[in-house]
Amino acid sequence: MNFFIRRKTFLRFCALAVLYSTAAEAQVSLSGQLRTRTEYRNGQGTLLANDAPSAFFTSQRTRISAAYAAYRIKAFVTVQDVRVWGQDASTINRTTNADLNGLMLHEAWGEISLLDTNQTKSGNEFLLKIGRQELVYDDVRLLGNLDWLQQARRHDMALLKYAAKGWMLHAGIAYNQNREQKSGTIYNGVPAAYPAGTNGIGTAYKSLQFVYLGRKFNGGTASFLVIKDDFNQFTTSPASGTVAATKTYTDGVWSRVTLGSYVNATLKKLTLKGEAYYQTGRDPAGRMLSAYLLSGALTYATGRKTAITIGEDYTSGNEPGVATATNRRFDPLYGTPHKHWGLMDYFYVADGFGIGGLSDFYVKGRWKPLDKLTVTADFHQFASTNTVLAADKTPLNKPSFGQEFDLVGQYALTKQIGLEGGYCVFNATDALAAAKAISNAQKMNTWGYLMVNLKF
Repeated sequence: MNFFIRRKTFLRFCALAVLYSTAAEAQVSLSGQLRTRTEYRNGQGTLLANDAPSAFFTSQRTRISAAYAAYRIKAFVTVQDVRVWGQDASTINRTTNADLNGLMLHEAWGEISLLDTNQTKSGNEFLLKIGRQELVYDDVRLLGNLDWLQQARRHDMALLKYAAKGWMLHAGIAYNQNREQKSGTIYNGVPAAYPAGTNGIGTAYKSLQFVYLGRKFNGGTASFLVIKDDFNQFTTSPASGTVAATKTYTDGVWSRVTLGSYVNATLKKLTLKGEAYYQTGRDPAGRMLSAYLLSGALTYATGRKTAITIGEDYTSGNEPGVATATNRRFDPLYGTPHKHWGLMDYFYVADGFGIGGLSDFYVKGRWKPLDKLTVTADFHQFASTNTVLAADKTPLNKPSFGQEFDLVGQYALTKQIGLEGGYCVFNATDALAAAKAISNAQKMNTWGYLMVNLKF
């Protein structure tokens, strides 16, 4: 009898030891973020009419994240809440517009190693990442997490990742549906009147596939990217009398293909960056598409604490009043426009600027007087790459849109506490007011913000 008791005790001890060993090998961590941004808007995003009042508010992002890592598996979950201070009508009851409810699942993904990590050389990987995740590639021109926006950007997809000998090959696929269905695969967004779009505007794509090939070398990187995004086809019946036009979604998709290359190289004090992309196929409305983006920049480190950058971005667009079946306006897809086309977000974000393209010549300065303090000053000269029709329909040939000046200071109080403030001015022209269809627009538009970023 004593033998059996001792045997049971020993087996229980072994089971506990195995469980403890498994738990010890796994790594579990919790993290979070609280970021507030107080903004004064006097023409941010679009021109303000002369008789329109300024805006002032504070928005807040709150995130709680959990990470798990063990043998051949990783998992990550982020729940976030985004809201404006005071949007709940009561200080004790939750009374708010359901559309303003910013509580959501931002990320929830699992990553599986298809190689035995105990037998794999450092730098080699073959992974499958599935679930809701951010996509961040190169300078986030076409694929970025849009972290400046409080709600940011994420995708529901499967991503295959391979890396070896300095090469990196990623292939991703996403397929969206409104809900579980018994029949059919039409994707028309919720609500159905919300048209498809990019850069956080409108309903997402029905499906997306991309392949990214990158190579790191001494002093730089080079990459090639192909993205295909598909949009559900539809037909539109014209308005008749008191009956409004109606849109009916049908089977089939319109496919847009964007392909191009990015290179970044540093030679002593000089850093060169260049990228070029071409779009073909059909746009989300079904029109034939032929558009392009060209970008080049040169950065010179004038000292240990200072640097200056000169560059230009150029995108193609459409000519007004010219009947054509081909859309020549480039779409920067799912990137982070805030990083490229001015901090005031006048272009390629929520508010449009007509059907033309954009030329952005810029000079950027960076100064780091202290280890914890960074100051940047940027100048942008914006112009249309196409004709713009003035308010009186007079054609303006590739006119200037105006100049933007951005001044930003960032201070790291600790590794977990960051302070940031900025003040920006946009000196607009009549051509920009016409392109954005703003009547009686003020010429001088300003925007200021103060941001507190806590990471824990």
